[in-house]
Amino acid sequence: MKRRMAHRKLRSIHIFMITINATLGTGLYWRGGQVLELGGSLAVILSFLLMGILAWVVMQSIAELLCIWPVPGALAVFVRKFVDDELGIVVGIAYWFTYSVAFAYLISATAAEIHFWLDSAEFDGVVLYLIIPLILILINSFGVELYGWFEVATAVVKLSCLVIIIISMIVFAARGTHDLANWENPTHFDNCAAHNWVTALFMCLSIATFAYVGIETPAAIALEARPPKMKSTGSGESQQLNYTGNIGDTVRFSAKWISVFACFAYTLCGLLLSLTVDATNEKLPRVDWVDQSQAAVTSAFVLAAELSHAPGVASAFNGFLVLTALSCANTNLFIASRMLFGLINQIEGGPDERWYLNVLAWLGRTNSYRVPIRAMAVSALAFIWLPFLQLARSSAESSQGTETNSFDGTAAPECQGGGATSGITSFIDILADMGSVGVLIVWACECWAFIRYYNCINRHKDELMERKVPRVRRFDEGDDNDYPYISNGQPFTAYFGLIACLFVLLVVNGAALWNGFYVEPFLSSYLIVIIFILLWILLKYFRDGRWSLVDLSDPNTVESIIRGLHQFSFSGYPNESTSNTGRNSSMWPLSLLARSPREDR
Repeated sequence: MKRRMAHRKLRSIHIFMITINATLGTGLYWRGGQVLELGGSLAVILSFLLMGILAWVVMQSIAELLCIWPVPGALAVFVRKFVDDELGIVVGIAYWFTYSVAFAYLISATAAEIHFWLDSAEFDGVVLYLIIPLILILINSFGVELYGWFEVATAVVKLSCLVIIIISMIVFAARGTHDLANWENPTHFDNCAAHNWVTALFMCLSIATFAYVGIETPAAIALEARPPKMKSTGSGESQQLNYTGNIGDTVRFSAKWISVFACFAYTLCGLLLSLTVDATNEKLPRVDWVDQSQAAVTSAFVLAAELSHAPGVASAFNGFLVLTALSCANTNLFIASRMLFGLINQIEGGPDERWYLNVLAWLGRTNSYRVPIRAMAVSALAFIWLPFLQLARSSAESSQGTETNSFDGTAAPECQGGGATSGITSFIDILADMGSVGVLIVWACECWAFIRYYNCINRHKDELMERKVPRVRRFDEGDDNDYPYISNGQPFTAYFGLIACLFVLLVVNGAALWNGFYVEPFLSSYLIVIIFILLWILLKYFRDGRWSLVDLSDPNTVESIIRGLHQFSFSGYPNESTSNTGRNSSMWPLSLLARSPREDR
């Protein structure tokens, strides 16, 4: 069983910094310029602010559940236990897909930033697309505690770079590097992409979603979090570390505050961007389905440095962006591997099992350092071929040339699409956008899970207290209450989060189609939703699942679910001499690909 458990060695500082690395990526530095060009100065602020508020609302529900049950594969487990078995499986798969494809996408995005200095297909293929991923795989092979400190170091550097960029942007704005034309017309929009500013704003909200992917990271890596207190017992070779306290205390700070930090940083940077770069600048990136024949574009922050004419600043900013993309890619690989491990680590396999269950059982093992190396390798290799498509695009561009398109923002420009590179570009962007849409689906499901959990323990609170079930006294204000954390404004916060996520998924993400049908935004917005629903239906048939939600009306069933989650929270504790050892206590059988116990259904 040890080969199916990970070490619980991540401290609170590790989890917070890992979450910083996962959240602070190219969503701000690259897509911020895309939002500015598309919707103008007001849209770039509102997009990051409103999506930040939604992220905070969602994290209220996730944080409360996570502080009670920091279990492996938490995001999938919460949905499975309180909503539906098969839905929980699909949530886990969608979440793994998001981070696995994001790992490859960020490697591809790094190439665009490297081209600021060097545009060489040979360098891209050998160094960026082959050697760099191998280095990141090697880093992810370290023991989790060593990896945690590596993440702390890179996050400190990344945060320092963010502070430098913010200070520099304030200086640029104070020096008046342009005439504030953005705020003379704050509702400027790309009238080739949208008929009106509201449509453009909705499209900007959809783009800004990508920047907040990662705020739920504490739930994805909770299986390796350790309790905040420990004491040593015994001596010599028999010495053991006995952990006390709740593991949820370790993840609480990150779960509560990362969305607040991200919202503040992104909104501030959006404001500064609107004060330093004109929204009509042709070097700003446009949405590809509007125009794939653009001149060379760059990050809006690098462009701001170029407009300042400060020597070397643009190059330094671009270096920051390269570091940001690579560190984010490294963290995304870590998250993807833990999500996959959380899905399959309790599949036993055996000669009587089906072949694919034996394969998954083999993948769900750790190495001697308790690192899920096999799940990590699968997560890395699943889409590692994606960056190499850039080489085919570069070859097409060099043989056919690239047209440029000028856009002054005052009259509807000629919308150019297609071309030799459009298929490759569209395919890469569609996969990346599907990932961010997938996270919105996960957010909605987590809010739904919390609503059902909240109503469930409210309904059965008396029975649960009589049976002395721990950590369920949410509505009891006694001094001996062991409930670890009560989130803000519940259950209204969860209802609002669910409705808002569905609104973004079904309405906001479709705004790009209001100006005519385009294949790329349709696939980017709705393909993952269609696949998600179809996979849910297929799993229902494949597992002979009930076409109903988990029955939470029986207090016996609810008690069984909650006690099982309590036991599962102890999985991976290193003090195996305690009572929380053995398969029946420390490792609750929760295989997400096997049929669940009947009482949960």
